[in-house]
Amino acid sequence: MPHSSETFLPPLIDPMGEEATFIYQPHVQATQASSSRPSSPTYGSWEITDLLVKQYSPLFHAAANVPSFIRAFSTLTNLRHLKISCPNQESGQRYRRDVVDYALISLRIAVERSNLPLFDTLSLNSVHPGALLYLNPLMGFGSRPNSVKKWRQIRKLAIHMDSVPYTSPPFDHLRLMHSYLQIYAASITKFVFRWHGPKSLCPLSLDKEICLQERSPGLACPQRCHLALRPLKFERLQDMEVENIIVDAFLISSFITAHRHTLRDFKYEDTQLRSGTWDQALAPLTRISGSEKWKEKTEEVMDVPLVLSPVGLEDVQVKKIMANSLMCKTRIMRPSIGAWQRAGARSRELFWGTPEHMKKFLRTSIFSWR
Repeated sequence: MPHSSETFLPPLIDPMGEEATFIYQPHVQATQASSSRPSSPTYGSWEITDLLVKQYSPLFHAAANVPSFIRAFSTLTNLRHLKISCPNQESGQRYRRDVVDYALISLRIAVERSNLPLFDTLSLNSVHPGALLYLNPLMGFGSRPNSVKKWRQIRKLAIHMDSVPYTSPPFDHLRLMHSYLQIYAASITKFVFRWHGPKSLCPLSLDKEICLQERSPGLACPQRCHLALRPLKFERLQDMEVENIIVDAFLISSFITAHRHTLRDFKYEDTQLRSGTWDQALAPLTRISGSEKWKEKTEEVMDVPLVLSPVGLEDVQVKKIMANSLMCKTRIMRPSIGAWQRAGARSRELFWGTPEHMKKFLRTSIFSWR
């Protein structure tokens, strides 16, 4: 569900022309279908329910219809992989709740109250930072004491999130990220993370970032927000990949050392070191292996040939050309031994072709190539 003008929610206005306070509490129990008025209001009070029905679009009421989400997920007993995508949120709307956020609340509650024994993979593709608040079973609306149990079935977690600024407060979105990853610390074996947009901090080492340790008096609860973050320790993590981050070399070294008993493959793609060098960041590999042979491994580089196709020809003509080419190739692939012995260096070069030979062939061809 992408963010758009249709998902935007304006403030509620009461009959006196003032903004009404709306405290959302998910209505989980399904109402009986009848022509009479339901026995209890859907949104807390009859006054707020009437305002929401009159001022908000049907899309909001569909997103907040938790029983419908529960009925849908109750039929997906073989669900293994859940993908959530809600892109295109403007940065100025990050602290405003819209229809997408209510849909995430309903989805999370439906997953927690459905029987999904095979559910083990979760992908959050192109999500906004605030989405983690509504997907957090410990902090989200309508959470129960056993809500976290369902999410700890996850073994593979992938998150692609809109970038969060880290040079100036507030840093609450980074704290939400750290709290959300704590839920999966004891269960996941594979983790993939990528920031969309400018580089931001590594989500695996937020507890050591100075910006999250300093007191911010502008926050509503500065005493609470000043509490130290618990370090992330993934007990079963085997594969890890993070992309588009900025991090210190010693933080990478600390993470590798802390997970050396389980981690077997890690990737830092498009990563900028804020301090230190890559030799310092990967120093634990030398201590673990007992030598520096891991540095001798190099990437394989090869040339990939281009396959050209003619433009403006009918299928019959193309098939005829391909047939002729195949016949010529068959004849060439079986040269005699004497021919090989008589062939000089120049002949072999022309036989296999060179870039200049290919350019000359294309310039003199009667077809239009691309």
